[in-house]
Amino acid sequence: MTPTSIAERRSAGDGAPDISLDDWRAKALAFEAEVSRAVIGQPHVVRLLTIALFARGHVLLEGDVGVGKTTILRAVAHALGGPFERIEGTVDLMPTDMLYAAYIDDAGKPRVDPGPALRHGEDLAVFFFNEINRARPQVHSLLLRLMAERSVTAFGKDWSFPHLVVFADRNRVEKEETFELPAAARDRFLMEIGVETPHDADIRRELVFDPRFHDVDRLIGGLKRAVLDHRGLNEAGRAIQTSVSTSLTLEHYVLALWDALRAPARAGIVIDGVDMDRLILAGGSPRGVGALVRAARVRAWLEGRDMVLPEDVRAVFAPVMAHRIFLDPIYEPRRERIVRALCGQTFDKVPAP
Repeated sequence: MTPTSIAERRSAGDGAPDISLDDWRAKALAFEAEVSRAVIGQPHVVRLLTIALFARGHVLLEGDVGVGKTTILRAVAHALGGPFERIEGTVDLMPTDMLYAAYIDDAGKPRVDPGPALRHGEDLAVFFFNEINRARPQVHSLLLRLMAERSVTAFGKDWSFPHLVVFADRNRVEKEETFELPAAARDRFLMEIGVETPHDADIRRELVFDPRFHDVDRLIGGLKRAVLDHRGLNEAGRAIQTSVSTSLTLEHYVLALWDALRAPARAGIVIDGVDMDRLILAGGSPRGVGALVRAARVRAWLEGRDMVLPEDVRAVFAPVMAHRIFLDPIYEPRRERIVRALCGQTFDKVPAP
C-alpha cells in the first residue's frame, strides 16, 4: 500500500471528515522550509521538531549559550501559528505566576487577570518556557501537570488545552542558581534535542556577518505565519499513527533495543571506566518506548513511507530515549559522554533486521 492510497482513503473516524495525509505532508515540508529560513545549519533539529509536533509531544532544547535555542523555538512557534505565550525561568518565579497576573489598575485598585498559561483560554497552541532550569521545583510540578494532562485548575474551574505543545530550553553551561528537572518532568518531554554550533564554515560565516541574523525580531517577523493549522494537528497525528505500520520483525528490534538499555551488561555493552552492572537506575519507561514508536512512525511518514524501518527508529532514538535513561548518581557528572556511548553501543550490539 502506498502513502498516497492511505491518504486518499484515510478517515479520521468518530464522524470526522476524511483528511489527506499527502496534503499534511506537503504542509509539514513547507513548515520545515519556512523555519529553515531563520534557522540555518540545523536541518536535523528542524526535522526533529516537526516530528515532535505531529507526534503531539513536548520538546526541551539544550545547548551552549548563544547557539540559537530561543530563536529556533520562536521560529517554530511563529510558523506554526495559533496563540503563543512565553515565560522566563527565574529563581523567584512562583507557580501562580503561570496562572495569574496581579497588578494595580489605573484606579489604584488591585486586580488579578489570567496569566500567560490562561490568557488565550483553551486555544493556546504553544507555551514556551525559557531557561526552564532556572525555575524552582514547585514551578516544575505545575508545568508537569500542564504537560501530562494538558489541563490546570484556576479561577475555580478546570482549563483544558487540547492543542497545546510545551517548548522549553536550557543552557548546559551555567549551573549556579539552577534546578535540575525531576525525572517525572523530563519523562514528559517527548524529545530532548541538543543544539550545537554549525560546523560548516560557510554557514558560520553567514551567521556572523549577514546582518539579517543580528535582528532576531525582524528575522522571525519575516517568516510566513501559520503554515500549519494547529487545530488540525491532533487529527493528523492520530491518522499518521494508525496509517503507518510496524512489522513484527521491527517490533522485536525495538524491544531488543529497550532490553539493552535496561541491562547493558547483559547485552555485552562495555564503557571504559564504568561498572556496567551499577550504571543504570532506570533504562526507559514503557511510556518512553511508546514515544519512540510514535516518533518513528512520524519520521517514516515524512519520508513518504507507510511502514517504519530501522533507520526511522535510529533517527529518533537518542532524542527520545537518552533523557529517559537514569544513571547511578556517581556517573551523572559524565552523563553526556556515557549516554552517547551507551546509545551507540546499543545499536552495535542489537542487530538491525
